[in-house]
Amino acid sequence: MPRRKRNAGSSSEGTEDSDFSAEHTDSSESDVHTVRNTRLTRSSLRLSRNSQDIKQSADHDESPPRTPTGNAPSSESDIDMSSPNVSHDESLAKELSLKESGLAHRPKRRRFHESYNFNMKCPTPGCNSLGHLTGKHERHFSISGCPLYHNLSADECKVKASSRDKHVEERTLSQRQDENRHSARQQAQTERQLRYKEKVTEMRRKRNTVPLKEQKDKYTEHRQTHGSSREPLLENITSDYDLELFRKAQARASDDLEKLRLQGQVTEGGNMIKSIVFGRYELDTWYHSPYPEEYARLGRLYMCEFCLKYMKSQTILRRHMAKCVWKHPPGDEIYRKGAISVFEVDGKKNKIYCQNLCLLAKLFLDHKTLYYDVEPFLFYVMTEADNTGCHLVGYFSKEKNSFLNYNVSCILTMPQYMRQGYGKMLIDFSYLLSKVEEKVGSPERPLSDLGLISYRSYWKEVLLRYLHNFQGKEISIKEISQETAVNPVDIVSTLQSLQMLKYWKGKHLILKRQDLIDDWKTKEAKRGSNKTIDPTALKWSPPKGT
Repeated sequence: MPRRKRNAGSSSEGTEDSDFSAEHTDSSESDVHTVRNTRLTRSSLRLSRNSQDIKQSADHDESPPRTPTGNAPSSESDIDMSSPNVSHDESLAKELSLKESGLAHRPKRRRFHESYNFNMKCPTPGCNSLGHLTGKHERHFSISGCPLYHNLSADECKVKASSRDKHVEERTLSQRQDENRHSARQQAQTERQLRYKEKVTEMRRKRNTVPLKEQKDKYTEHRQTHGSSREPLLENITSDYDLELFRKAQARASDDLEKLRLQGQVTEGGNMIKSIVFGRYELDTWYHSPYPEEYARLGRLYMCEFCLKYMKSQTILRRHMAKCVWKHPPGDEIYRKGAISVFEVDGKKNKIYCQNLCLLAKLFLDHKTLYYDVEPFLFYVMTEADNTGCHLVGYFSKEKNSFLNYNVSCILTMPQYMRQGYGKMLIDFSYLLSKVEEKVGSPERPLSDLGLISYRSYWKEVLLRYLHNFQGKEISIKEISQETAVNPVDIVSTLQSLQMLKYWKGKHLILKRQDLIDDWKTKEAKRGSNKTIDPTALKWSPPKGT
């Protein structure tokens, strides 16, 4: 049978096979079957030869291609290429196509968890951030998960984790067996439970209550060498059984913190508290506050809204609230009208409370620099009372002896009470104290952005109210200052911003703009008298020495 010549223009073997089959369309079924088998055999032979060439070229390479992390590519790509449902010829054809496109040996990229930031480091001196107290993670970034801080190694943590898991499985299995045996709700202790109880009692009895001299020297040397950068040695402080329970609780708490960090609720290593739980509110913070590092790295703090103590977890807060006897700020209540009260707190007498208050305020203030030196200051804390206690609304502080007559050093309204009139009440109360002291006051500079807006709005209302009630023809800045206790500089700047101060024929004139006064009267009528300070409700006399 003469064979048709191959065309000069054809370059693919598939073209030759298609021409060959087209020329013999009139053959019998057996001939067609033979041709198809021959064609399949030729195709398989060509593909197998090409695959051998690929393997030989790969063997001649000096080293296999490596991933960006420095590891050789895994064999998962080869497994994906040839699934059980794909024939041998098709898999070889895919290899050829990948070779031609340059993708046959593309390295598989290893992906780490997106939450791992390798620029973060554990704060424990000498720690390389490897390992975890739980034994389940490869890295840690906080003291709570540091094996070195807990006087352990990463391998020891893994061994303890496996023993804990084994113990949990055994306990779960035994509990299921006990449940199957006893279906009654009130049942006696099983033999296993009795044996375990006797074992625990024996372990606690064996503890040596009097530490030896070598142990005491060892504890002292450890404390002098590492100080607070390491956990104290806990051996022989209690029984081995209780110490193991404590270690389990530490590992469990560290595991919970790690889960929160991976979920994005905790940002360890950022030194930035992103939210606080304060009473029934969860508040997002605005600025950095210098809390201790072990608290700042958590990302979220839990605070008692009465004593302002800060804690690490909801469980600690719940236990604290069950014991905390505070229902209002310390100090003297000098003002009360309705549910609003103001307490005067001396920074020297209540140092811890005032420091916690300053740290809390720094989360929402940009220019605050006072944190721990609170003794020269008085703090005036405004609260709103209900059946659970007096809740913090805001506060302002002032120096006991201010040579520049500053009546406010720092002022803050809590975010949940902003835009409700409480900020102006605090400002009005500070000027009320200045009037009682018979002084002219002014806030300490620089003011925060929100503070500047609040003060300008307050000064505007004070001036418009004074001009509305003024019936004379001549008025002076000094008279306004003495009547309102506002500094003359603040009065002039406010008049200029309202375009009520003009210079004419060598004199400064104050223009009484009736349109501004009418707008103020309308807003005052809508607002009502709920958010105003009543001078008659103040029970206070200036402290001695001021």
